Amino acid sequence: MCGKRGRGAMASIVFAVLGCASIAYGVAVMSLHSGTPFFAVWYALGAVFLLIAWAVHAGAWSSLPIAGKGIGVAMLAGACAIVAVTGGLMLSQFNAQGKPGLDYLIVLGAQVHGDHTPSSVLQYRLDAAAAYLDENPDTLCIVTGAQGPNEPIAEADCMAAYLEQHGVDPTRIIREDRATNTVQNIAYSRELMSSPAASVGIVTNDFHVYRAVKIAQKAGLGNACGIAAYSTPFFLPNNMLREAMGIVKDALTGNL
Repeated sequence: MCGKRGRGAMASIVFAVLGCASIAYGVAVMSLHSGTPFFAVWYALGAVFLLIAWAVHAGAWSSLPIAGKGIGVAMLAGACAIVAVTGGLMLSQFNAQGKPGLDYLIVLGAQVHGDHTPSSVLQYRLDAAAAYLDENPDTLCIVTGAQGPNEPIAEADCMAAYLEQHGVDPTRIIREDRATNTVQNIAYSRELMSSPAASVGIVTNDFHVYRAVKIAQKAGLGNACGIAAYSTPFFLPNNMLREAMGIVKDALTGNL
């Protein structure tokens, strides 16, 4: 009996700590202006952990029928499995460097600040693209992204300006300014390519490479590969959890 109580107390403490940590991380992500409202998911996750901690501590968990406990454990295990599998898929492409001599790069858009400058996420992508273009002078570059409701200009225009400022010949840059998500980024960029059989590198942040390349291959760009740009370590848990949901969504909707 004492053993069960001890394990229950330990489980309650663990879930309480996870709950508080999740909420604290969500507050930190919000205060540092991550660019999306996804930080709210950490509040919800924290609330779930705290609810579990209370249920274990108050004895509500132990009073559940076996079937109820089984469902709860299965749901938690399933969520952990999804995070583990999708996380592994993301990590498999974290250091993707592409191939030399590609016909095209497709640089995926991201948040543009009010002063027309790229967010850090977008700047990392553009820096990776600029470095590749410098080493591969025959590669053309498609910059893709529409103007969001909280952006002063189209992401494609911001990206083109940044690349030009960093020495890329404007004649090598092709703008695609209609896309509002990754699936559209790829589809609309494909329309601007000379052939879907052309070799292409998808430039995006490390956590996003796996899904972006799979979407490109599903869309008919069979010679697509990934080029991973840097991402800020502090935001990785937030970005990877969001990306895990994106992988599941696109898998279910047939985009991967």
